[in-house]
Amino acid sequence: MNNRTEGSNMPHPRPLPLWAGRTISLLGILLVALNLRTAVSAISPITRDIAADIPLDNVALGLLGMVPPMAFAISALASAGIARKLGLEVFLVVAIALMIAGHLLRAAAPGYGILLVGSVLALVGMGIGNVLLPPLVKRYFPDRIGTVTALYATLASASAALPALVAVPVAHATDWRVSLGMWSILAFASLVPWAILLVQRSHEKASSKVDGVAEIAQPLSLGGRPIWRSGVAWTIAVVFAMSSFNVYGVLTWLPDILAQTAETSAAQSGALLALYAAMGLPAALLIPVLAARIHNIGPLVQLGALFFIIGDLGLLFAPGFATVLWVIFIGLGALIFPVCLVLINLRSRTMNGAVALSGFVQGVGYSIASLGPLLFGVLREATGGWVAVFVMLIVSAVVISAGGVLLRRPVFVEDQLQPERQQAAAR
Repeated sequence: MNNRTEGSNMPHPRPLPLWAGRTISLLGILLVALNLRTAVSAISPITRDIAADIPLDNVALGLLGMVPPMAFAISALASAGIARKLGLEVFLVVAIALMIAGHLLRAAAPGYGILLVGSVLALVGMGIGNVLLPPLVKRYFPDRIGTVTALYATLASASAALPALVAVPVAHATDWRVSLGMWSILAFASLVPWAILLVQRSHEKASSKVDGVAEIAQPLSLGGRPIWRSGVAWTIAVVFAMSSFNVYGVLTWLPDILAQTAETSAAQSGALLALYAAMGLPAALLIPVLAARIHNIGPLVQLGALFFIIGDLGLLFAPGFATVLWVIFIGLGALIFPVCLVLINLRSRTMNGAVALSGFVQGVGYSIASLGPLLFGVLREATGGWVAVFVMLIVSAVVISAGGVLLRRPVFVEDQLQPERQQAAAR
């Protein structure tokens, strides 16, 4: 058997069975992953239903679409410091509580303001989960980084596809408030394993504090040097940003784009949005395991960029022809997301490095991505069509492809911030 840990750069005597002594933590990670996108894709298919009670113009929709990446960015930039004080598990429980509160507040919203606040709460909780899951995988499954990342990335993709698929039928059968609020049940389910885990560890508070908090250093820094001095951190962040820029813009506006260009009905648009989100499932299942085993990850990034470009060109020039195919291609471009998740662990040597890199990559990435949904709406209003939007998306995909060139070699963020360590290792 190979004596190296999957996805690790340190020797490991023998990888443990996936479930061995880690059943609750694995279940907790997977259930949280199943909640990471529910608030993102639950609104756009039923905006017409919501608009019957709460007025929603293009700017209001653009702001709602801007909330997910912005909330994720704020969460990412703040999470490392808070995790240092609370510990990863406790902070994750707080995040889940925010998700539950946000879902319920959105469902009860009497007006746009409360709808927006509820969205922010739910999405901040999900953003914290985005940041904490990679280091939690590194903590509990250092011998199975690729496998566990594949599992949770797959469920994260499913959490975007499922609401898009069922939002319209549930809203029409009951009410749009039920369609938004029902995801609080799933969030509550994800709370149970972590509550059990914390109770089991409560009698070991002292050792838990050493394990869970002390090893996490100052936020967004390593060895006293800011992580933004690392070239590999910036490259991953830009690739992640451009990919998220595409994903969140399309999640917000795809139903409107298809309705206006391909003349699809509300149900058809919702189904195609679900198809778009579901395309992340095979990529999330396969790509992390592959990325953890190959030396050159650059071609995977460039493949995702190529998928984006093909799909965008198809919807731009032939939206009514092979519409399903173009949506599939754009959805497959999201394979870049699980690649970046794996890179957070593969380009860091330590837990400290994984937390700092995760916070930086997602903070910078989602900050840039937050402009996507709003720019979609602004360009649509300014030009009266979608051509400028697709040109913008194609340019962003070209930037992703360039990032793939820079990610060809395995470089570690700690080594870039501590050149003497790299030199010693070379000797």
